[in-house]
Amino acid sequence: MKTIRDLEPKIVFENFYGITRQPRPSKHEEKIRAYLLQWAKDHNIEAFADETGNVIMRKPATPGYENHKGVVKQGHMDMVPQKNADTVHDFINDPIETVVDGDWLRAKGTTLGADNGLGVALAMSVLESSDLQHGPLELLVTYDEETGMTGAENLKPGILKGEILINLDSESEGELYVGCAGGLNANADEEYERKPEPEGYACYSLAVKGCQGGHSGMDIILCRANASKVAARTIYALLKGADVKLIDMEGGTLRNAIPRECFATLYIKNSDIEKAQAIVNEVAQAAKTEYAATDPNMQFVFEPYKESADDPCQEGDCMYVEEQAALRFIKAILACPDGVERMSDAMPGLVETSNNMAMVKIYGGKFFVKTLLRSSVESAKQLLADKISCVFELAGATVTFDGGYSGWAPNANSEIVALMKKVYKDMFGAEAKTMAIHAGLECGILSGAYPNWDMVSCGPTLLSPHSPDERAYIPSVQKVWDFLKAVLAAI
Repeated sequence: MKTIRDLEPKIVFENFYGITRQPRPSKHEEKIRAYLLQWAKDHNIEAFADETGNVIMRKPATPGYENHKGVVKQGHMDMVPQKNADTVHDFINDPIETVVDGDWLRAKGTTLGADNGLGVALAMSVLESSDLQHGPLELLVTYDEETGMTGAENLKPGILKGEILINLDSESEGELYVGCAGGLNANADEEYERKPEPEGYACYSLAVKGCQGGHSGMDIILCRANASKVAARTIYALLKGADVKLIDMEGGTLRNAIPRECFATLYIKNSDIEKAQAIVNEVAQAAKTEYAATDPNMQFVFEPYKESADDPCQEGDCMYVEEQAALRFIKAILACPDGVERMSDAMPGLVETSNNMAMVKIYGGKFFVKTLLRSSVESAKQLLADKISCVFELAGATVTFDGGYSGWAPNANSEIVALMKKVYKDMFGAEAKTMAIHAGLECGILSGAYPNWDMVSCGPTLLSPHSPDERAYIPSVQKVWDFLKAVLAAI
């Protein structure tokens, strides 16, 4: 059976294999950083970590190319840690186990980390190769891209010498990205009163799961179900239609991943259990019909609460949310903007503004919601932030914002984009598409420290990043590898 180490181009997949062996969720990049520095030492490549934790490598120009423009290849070292509920995996300590599935490479029940491990592997392979033609090369591998772009934000001017930046964090071969959306985190918090377990009620569990989820920028246009929104819709119907009390609710794990699962616990009055089951069935039928194309595997599980030996109900855990607070919270979750807010007028087919209601938790007297807004128009991003503030402030919550970053505006006169389009046409007989992306590439932030860089982003084809369905199209890696080598020779 073929494994990742049998794939071509062998040099790229061998380097990606090495990356998959290093646990590297965002904010836990110690092992991958040490691995990259040791890899560079083993290959006699100059490398160091800057004071913030980014890794930088350098390779001199090949003879005769010393006066050519210097190129900085760039990617990020962290990955999104997502897994299926039935998968046992510790992202802090366990390597990613890969599977070759025909023309696709995926992982066993977890994210693959091809975002952005494959891009970093491509750049490492350029530095490792001894038979390429290129000017002075640098590799910038940033940390904490997925949860805050912290490495890019803290990169100091003057460390890198190149004039051209080739970002390798795009996910569709044959497309050159020249612009991206900016982002902003929204946080809503409130404390609430709890009441003791009532008499004459049964404890029930509600789960909405089996949704596809995906990247909150790239996949938001697909209009997939947000499991937390669907669960809130169900709970709202229960609170309005039966004698039900909310104990807790939790959905989503990361700001940049569309929630795939949401779980809640409720008290149902014994005499209303059949009525509650009918309400859940009605909402489930409607939701499954509405999302039949995007989320065909959506599941609703509504059943008596099963206390496990590993996680017994502790005293106080089963207190319920005061009724009016519960209704306020569920209304706010249901009303919070989520998904595509507006499409771009300037670039047909591109999402301009969106919000991902990423994490919801009601537990132990505390309520919070965390979202990620994206927009290529700064004023539109601010308007959406105001809408979110209004929703949660009306529910009595405190709303704060952090982690804002600017978008990357396209440069119509980019020399590197023109060159790459020509090289692509010469190599493959087809036009490379010039695109903007509704996601947070680091180019916009990096241009703050290096405003004179001529920038472009490209990469192999990935599907469903930020979810356990993430997979890489193997033939596209060979095309990008050949393309990248030809571009470096042509600069």
